[in-house]
Amino acid sequence: MRQRGFTLIEILVAIAIFSLIAAASTAVLTNVINASEQSTQSIHRLQAIQRAMTVIERDMLQAVNRAPRIDGQDQNTIVFRGGVGEMDSTYDGVSFIRNGWHNPMWRLPRSNMQGVAYRLNDANVLERLHTVFVDNDAGVEPKIRPLLTGVSEINIEFMIAASASNEVNWEASYTGTKVPKGVAIDITTDDFGVIRREFALLDPLLVNSTLNAPSNASSTNPARTN
Repeated sequence: MRQRGFTLIEILVAIAIFSLIAAASTAVLTNVINASEQSTQSIHRLQAIQRAMTVIERDMLQAVNRAPRIDGQDQNTIVFRGGVGEMDSTYDGVSFIRNGWHNPMWRLPRSNMQGVAYRLNDANVLERLHTVFVDNDAGVEPKIRPLLTGVSEINIEFMIAASASNEVNWEASYTGTKVPKGVAIDITTDDFGVIRREFALLDPLLVNSTLNAPSNASSTNPARTN
């Protein structure tokens, strides 16, 4: 019985078919890997945005009517500032005093209040600024924490009071001796677009420089009283 093998044309056709299948499988696998990487990056980015919003919410909801002493002087009565260029922001910025900074059993030589501010720098990074003491001596620079990258704009609005018909009117800037009724923040990112959060603020009592101070703080040093 005569044996018959594959012809050269049959082998070439088989190789061509196998090559097409391999190329298609490689393309599908590459797309799956790219989609997985993009999904992971999007999840990490979303988590970063959520963390930033959580920090902002925590600070905003604990804002207090406390006017910090500037350069050791008591003349300042402004407790809340916000608007274009505040704290050298490239867009809107805001600064205020918040309560609730954890100080277990007053072991740290500071109060449980903290001066905080938010701004957008030239590198499109949303920054949180804070000082260890509410009342600081001249020349004290705040500590800077990069909060969120890839932010192209930040716009902050302030609600002073609702109208008689309960309509909310937002103001583009605010400088006052009391915390505003509400704050709205629009953060524009390169990947998620505009993200808006609105915070309804309580009307806290006026806090003076002698309250919320640790018992072992020096009364002669304004940087350690509060």
